[in-house]
Amino acid sequence: MNIGFVGAGRMGAPMVRRLLDAGHDVTVLGRTPEKLAAAEELGATPADNLTELARDADAVVVCVFTDDQVRQVCLTDDLLGAMHPGSVLVLHTTGSPSTAEAIAGSAGTRGIGVLDAPVSGGPHDIAAGTVTLFVGGDDDAVQLANPVLSSYGDPVLHVGPLGFGQRVKLINNALFAAQIGTVAEAVRLGDRLGVDESTLLSALPHGSGASFALSSIARVGSAAGFIGAVGEFIGKDVAVVRATVADLGSDLGLLDDVVNAGLTPAEIR
Repeated sequence: MNIGFVGAGRMGAPMVRRLLDAGHDVTVLGRTPEKLAAAEELGATPADNLTELARDADAVVVCVFTDDQVRQVCLTDDLLGAMHPGSVLVLHTTGSPSTAEAIAGSAGTRGIGVLDAPVSGGPHDIAAGTVTLFVGGDDDAVQLANPVLSSYGDPVLHVGPLGFGQRVKLINNALFAAQIGTVAEAVRLGDRLGVDESTLLSALPHGSGASFALSSIARVGSAAGFIGAVGEFIGKDVAVVRATVADLGSDLGLLDDVVNAGLTPAEIR
């Protein structure tokens, strides 16, 4: 397939590599000359603008950092205007379901399919082809994009109509933040009971209280160190889920207190 790729950064670069290794032709637009040069070294074709990137693309992938950047690329900079009917747009950025829905509203009049497909995992998972994708959209668009998504995603989970990829991912990240907060509270309990944090983190992953968050924190060696490393990314997503559920007339319920604990290093709480 001919694929246009916007955002060949920390998460996007290993996706581009996987796409190229799978035999796809990839054209890349990046924010800096360094990222474009790195993508070109992998075998991708650099593009000067969105029109050049999307002109011959069967699929366009957007993998930028924020919801606002997605709107800027797709609506303000008019990526959709450069895409041709019958192509599909894949949005990997975690954000509001309303953003995907607004983009799909404009895309539908042009005959362009849209999928919201936020990822769960990191660059190492993408490089291994094992990153989880929560995909929202109609069956036809999912089928069209499958050769793209399966190049780096496993499992690729079709979780419902457009916007439901974001809903599931935001719930996932709220739960992950809550689990981080629970581990941070357990470390503080250990301190009160005189149990050294390193000892605790070495032992607990082998018990019934084990979780992905606990194992991740144990690899880093401290709850504060892990929160310091991932807090910006998790905090961004939790802010989106809070705003999203508020718009739907709900809240995080009992998750909220432990989510807060999972976003702030212990030494500054």
